[in-house]
Amino acid sequence: MEPTTEIKVAEILTAQELLSKRFLEIRNRTEEICFPLKTEDYPVQPVTDVSPPKWHLAHTTWFFETFALKNFAKGYQEFDETFGFHFNSYYDNVGERVLRSNRGSMSRPETSKIYEYRNYVNEKLIELLQARQVSPQLFEVIELGLQHEMQHQELLLTDIKYILGHQPFFPLYDEGSSIDRQPASVDFSWIKIESGLKQIGFESDGFFFDNEKGSHQVFLEQFSIASRPVVFGEFIEFIEAGGYKDFNLWHSDAWEFINRNEITAPLYLHNVRGQWHRYTMSGLRVVNKNDILVHVSYYEAAAFAQWKGLRLPTEFEWEVASEEFNWGHCWEWTNSAYLPYPRFSKAPGALGEYNGKFMINQMVLRGASSATTPGHSRNTYRNFFHPHLQWQFAGIRLAK
Repeated sequence: MEPTTEIKVAEILTAQELLSKRFLEIRNRTEEICFPLKTEDYPVQPVTDVSPPKWHLAHTTWFFETFALKNFAKGYQEFDETFGFHFNSYYDNVGERVLRSNRGSMSRPETSKIYEYRNYVNEKLIELLQARQVSPQLFEVIELGLQHEMQHQELLLTDIKYILGHQPFFPLYDEGSSIDRQPASVDFSWIKIESGLKQIGFESDGFFFDNEKGSHQVFLEQFSIASRPVVFGEFIEFIEAGGYKDFNLWHSDAWEFINRNEITAPLYLHNVRGQWHRYTMSGLRVVNKNDILVHVSYYEAAAFAQWKGLRLPTEFEWEVASEEFNWGHCWEWTNSAYLPYPRFSKAPGALGEYNGKFMINQMVLRGASSATTPGHSRNTYRNFFHPHLQWQFAGIRLAK
């Protein structure tokens, strides 16, 4: 029995070492994303949907402190007892918090203090991993925290782009960045999918979010789906043909929204003296018409599809067809409302608020984008946003 015991101990230590290494790698990547920023960029919040970079740095740290250290590290001493109020996002079970729209009004705690906070929590969590065997419960919380931080890494890039892209003279984030300059890799063609019962949802080993759980069957009619997403040149044709002026193409709510907000193009797309430019993470550039379209809302995606005499795929059609095409350059709007799968249930307590409470008034996006953290994508992943939002790296794949 002794050799078996030794092997098990070695396996446990290896697993803990690997988890510690992965934890630090993911935490460091968040700070690497912020490296090109100036100190003055960190507290900026131009609109409610955009969170300040320093808030992202602190909130992802608060998540580990609140759900891992305070619950599993005996005698843990909080870094600052006021940080829960400052950096809770939407967890009502945890307590009160700063309103989302007011995150940019906090000059304190200062950015340097946020980095101290991150270092403190990192050290305490590594100490926790080294001091004890990782229980299944602790492992699940840390894994959820890492997946949560990877989500925020993409949000951080998205928000940084909005912060810089709405300043005069379009300051660049990183001159060498190609995050949002992805040319289409294949010619356009139609992929035919036969009708029948199809299996939907996550059913493999590895991590998944609760909204992916509940593998189930759906019946799909025969359909065809585009081999690639829409590119900028195609959408510019829609603009120049008067697409934003034809109410027949738009949902009622969409028509009211684009007119009230004077929206006449995707976010960051500008006509400069008769030539189309767009703001990218590497500055303002002349549009490459073969680049994959990004920064359109569901409203715009649906109107474009209507103009083409086509439609958006449902999220089930997208998932079934995804084995037949390359994806991951942009999040792709589907024609599916964000709703629970059969047998979906929320976990008890604060972590049950992660996804379930948002299953209303939002549309599903599938895939991933060039800003998505490597390793944080799968074809069952269900992203979701309100239909009017443009600031995500979201595009269009057509169906018929």
